[in-house]
Parts: sequence; structure tokens; C-alpha cells
Amino acid sequence: MEILALIPARGGSKGIPRKNIKVLYGKPLISYTIEAALHANCFSEVMVSTEDEEIAHVSLSLGAAVPFLRPIELATDRASSIHVVQHVLDAYSKQNRFFDAVCLLQPTAPLRTTSLITDAVQQFIATKCDTLISVRSVPHEFHPDWVLVPTENGAKIATGISEFPTQRQSLRPAYHRDGAIYLTKTATLQAGTFYGSHLELFPTDSLPHVNLDTMSDWEVAEKLLKS
Repeated sequence: MEILALIPARGGSKGIPRKNIKVLYGKPLISYTIEAALHANCFSEVMVSTEDEEIAHVSLSLGAAVPFLRPIELATDRASSIHVVQHVLDAYSKQNRFFDAVCLLQPTAPLRTTSLITDAVQQFIATKCDTLISVRSVPHEFHPDWVLVPTENGAKIATGISEFPTQRQSLRPAYHRDGAIYLTKTATLQAGTFYGSHLELFPTDSLPHVNLDTMSDWEVAEKLLKS
């Protein structure tokens, strides 16, 4: 299977300015994702999608491909990820290069390991699913069967059940996306979505995790990397 590793890295991040090439524990943030993807040896190409010349230069020096720059209109904080991926696939097709699937690897998950990537790819191929995403267990106090949402007539349980489960042990497994890995077939992406009819979950609870949005997250990541 021909799989493209796509690392999105725009230059205009706001929560942590220039975060994709900001030095995290001795090296640029984006290097953690590029190195893990290259060492996985399961991708036809590892590329970075960016509109930023400096990010492109750093990415190339780390061994990633930057065969074209992203249009400015796809590098705003309002641009959707699916449009970024579709642009990449379209640009490659004009070079007569095609892929069966895309693995989206966001630089904001620097603790993602090479083995995590290879295990995810193996599950994706083995299950023949449309989409595989990495997830972590929802803490029981935030379980959707215990979450209330407002309605016009008061409130209701988020999942639609009539009564709260009385015991934590009876709660069904529930997961949230952790942002580390999105693996999707090209046909599904071209249809305008990351999620096809067959969605597989890839739990990552056994590993430390942080998703970098704020400087507080950054400090947590540095502490985890030091340890």
C-alpha cells in the first residue's frame, strides 16, 4: 500500500508563535514528527505541507520532502485540514504521483513514537478500514453517559439514555481523539471527509501524551521529554 505521511505545519500559529520550528528540549518541534515518520519505514514519502519558507528549509534539512508550498489561503487559522490534505493530493496528482492513503501527523504531538506509527499502519492495513485514528480513554467523570447537554426543555444525557448509569464499572468504553495519528484512504479524503464508513480506533493510553496548544502544554512536553 502506498501511504503518504503528511505533516501540516503553517507558519502563523497564535497560541505558541512559530511553534513548529520553536526549539523544544534541544531541537525544533517539527523534528520529532519528521524523525518518527522517517524511521517508521512504512511510508512512500514523508512530506511537510507549509506556506512558510523557513519551515520548509528546516523540514528539508531534517530529511522531509517539501515538493511544493501551500497556498496562503490554506494557511490561515480558519482553513480546514481536509482542504489542506486535498490540496496536497491534487498537487501530487499533477506530478503523476498517487497514494492509496494519507497518514496525517500533526507536529503538536511530539511524544508520538516510531513504533506507535508502525503499529497504527499495520492495524490500518490489516483491518482494511477507511479510517484509523489514535484515541485515549475518556476519564470516567467525563464519560458521555454522565454528561448533560442543554435543550429547549431543560437538559438531557448526551448519549440519549434516560438515566445515569449508577456504577462507574458499568460504563461503556469511550474514547476521545488525541490528535497524534489520522490514517485515511485517499478515496475517503477525496469525498471530503476524514471518516469513512469503517472507522477503527487506535488507543494510545499506554504512552505519555501532550497536544501543544499553549505554553503550559509546552512546559509539560519539556518535562516529559526530560524524563
